[in-house]
Amino acid sequence: MNGFAAGFRKNRTKIWVGAVTLLLVFYLVVSFQRSLLLLADSNLTAKAIGAAYLVLPIVGAWALIRELMFGARTEQMAKVLEAEGGLPVDELPRTPGGRIVRAAADAEFEKYRAEAEAAPGDWRSWFRLSCAYDAAGDRKRARASMRDAVRLFTAAP
Repeated sequence: MNGFAAGFRKNRTKIWVGAVTLLLVFYLVVSFQRSLLLLADSNLTAKAIGAAYLVLPIVGAWALIRELMFGARTEQMAKVLEAEGGLPVDELPRTPGGRIVRAAADAEFEKYRAEAEAAPGDWRSWFRLSCAYDAAGDRKRARASMRDAVRLFTAAP
C-alpha cells in the first residue's frame, strides 16, 4: 500500500488530468448525441438549436486535444532540461502560507528575461522565462512564454 500511495502522490496531477479529461469526453459525447437528436427532429427550431449545439463538442474536442498536446510537450521539454541540468532550481523564499515571496521572484525574473532576450531562438530560455513568470504570479505571460518554447521546441531539428 505504501508503494501505491507514493505512486499516487508522484502522479497526482496526471491522475486529475485523466479524470477531468474523461469527464469532458463524456460531456462531449452526450452533447454530440443530443445535437444529433435535435437535428433529427422535424421542427425547424430544434434543427437550428441542434446545429448550434453541434459546435460545442467540436470546439471542446479541439480545445481538449490542444491542451493535452501542450501538456505533453511541456513535460517532454522539462525532461530534456532535467537531463541537461538546465531546469530552474526553486530556491525562492516562501511565505508561511507557502507562496513565493513576490520581491524575490521579481528579482529572479530579471535574470531569465535577460537570458530570453539574449537567445530568442532557444526554447530553453523561453521555458525558464515561463517558470519565472509563473513564480512571479503572471500566469498569462507564463503561458504565452511556454507556448513560445513549445513552438521553438517542435521546430528544432
